[in-house]
Amino acid sequence: MGADASRIELAELNPERRRSCIALEVTPEQVRFVAPIPHYLGLCEESGSPWRPLAVLCDGSVVGFVMHGVDPADDSAWIGGLVVDRASQRRGIGRAVIDLLVARATAQGRSSALSYEPANVVAKALYAKAGFSETGEVDGDEVVARRPL
Repeated sequence: MGADASRIELAELNPERRRSCIALEVTPEQVRFVAPIPHYLGLCEESGSPWRPLAVLCDGSVVGFVMHGVDPADDSAWIGGLVVDRASQRRGIGRAVIDLLVARATAQGRSSALSYEPANVVAKALYAKAGFSETGEVDGDEVVARRPL
């Protein structure tokens, strides 16, 4: 992990954190793989949605965004919409977020799951290093990867 990983925490959104999350930017290469943060926030705000938004903080400053939720069909903990601001990438922050959410799921007795576009080889490598394996399942046009307890 990078130097920043131990300083990462996940926090509920408040108005200031929400604005900071909306202002996050990714690299031009990543734009096709992630939706704008307002899209993810809309998913979280839909009635009955299992998704909950979190700000990713490093030393108290917002450096990213992620959603998490529990799939009522199989009780697995899902990770979605992970975005790390372009200025904070390559420091182990994405991996730290995944590790934190997997630890939460494990403490609750849940396996973890996520999905990504097959062409997103950077995400695929990151998730594989974090112990996720593709299952053959698909979610829309994305492949599903799971990490057992």
